[in-house]
Amino acid sequence: MRTVKLGKSDVVVSAAAFGTDLIGSRIDQATSFQLLDVFAEAGGTFVDTGNIYACWLPGCSGGESESTIGAWMKERGNRNRMVVATKLGFDYPGCEGRLSAAEIERECEKSLRRLHTDRIDVYYAHRDDPNTPLEETMGAFAALVKAGNVRAIAASNLRVWRIAEANTLCQERGWPQYVAVEQRHTYFRPRHGASFGPQLAVNDDVREYCRARNLTLIAYSILAQGAYTRGDRPVPEQYAGPDADERMEVLKAVAAETGATLNQVIIAWMRQGDPPMVPIVAGSRVEQLRENLGGLEVALSAEQVNRLTTAGNPDVKKAWLR
Repeated sequence: MRTVKLGKSDVVVSAAAFGTDLIGSRIDQATSFQLLDVFAEAGGTFVDTGNIYACWLPGCSGGESESTIGAWMKERGNRNRMVVATKLGFDYPGCEGRLSAAEIERECEKSLRRLHTDRIDVYYAHRDDPNTPLEETMGAFAALVKAGNVRAIAASNLRVWRIAEANTLCQERGWPQYVAVEQRHTYFRPRHGASFGPQLAVNDDVREYCRARNLTLIAYSILAQGAYTRGDRPVPEQYAGPDADERMEVLKAVAAETGATLNQVIIAWMRQGDPPMVPIVAGSRVEQLRENLGGLEVALSAEQVNRLTTAGNPDVKKAWLR
């Protein structure tokens, strides 16, 4: 599997990350270990988790994913090969969901214990905390990096201006800056005014900022909960409409041309876009995960990437009709 350097850091990750929000909860430990093994055997090194996973499920209180990953790395003896990213910023039992210095230090310690490790490779601010001074938040992250508990920091579900503000402050103070941005992204485009609650979708501002400042863009929820391939999963309302219909037509055409599945084409399109993205892949079954990993081997032509990207654009459609 190809590798990617996260921004200006020295952290090198696999071209896809493994999403683990249901690992150790809805997906039992035996299956979780099997999925992690498949990912690692395919050359995957980048594992994406969070302190709250999966507190929203009955019987879960958060930390289940981290604990399962930690147990897997301990049993396999592969900690030094894996690149582990985790997050804080949402509330769950025993955690207020803040980015205060005290909470950052406390949650980092809890994550380290669950993961059976002495360091977090990538530590995310999982959402913004406007009630904590930015200097306090970024100073606390800097202290963790200086202590060796964290290698690099990143932002998820933060608006571009807040990321830029944070990185400018850190540059002035000589502190570590955010090196990556993880946002919601899929092939369908959100409708005007669509809301995903606290989750923020990739937009042109994010792309341009990451391209200009050399931040790596990481995408989650890339397959829209199965809406591309499952008849029982309608297109989410945030995307549904003529634009999604037109993009689906082009997606199916490119899949037919390449012999790849729809999901694989989406993953290839993200990897070969401008800027290229690191997709977070997942699967509750081995065959699902293998299919998604296969998307990393699909090579799209420049024309196919452009056709996928511009599908649904009114000006492009008019040009096609002329």
